[in-house]
Amino acid sequence: MIPQDPVMLLSYVNLKLRDYYDSIEALCEDLDLDRQELEQKLESIDYRYDREQNQFI
Repeated sequence: MIPQDPVMLLSYVNLKLRDYYDSIEALCEDLDLDRQELEQKLESIDYRYDREQNQFI
């Protein structure tokens, strides 16, 4: 289960991207997440995925 609070979700997702996944696609596929929903939730707190850094910034 992933955090529902956007700030906690940001921390969780960035940790996973940094330590376990080389792309957002891999993370979403492995954790069975809807990428669009994930990105929308994090955009609500002004964070967007940066492919080059493989993080939400």
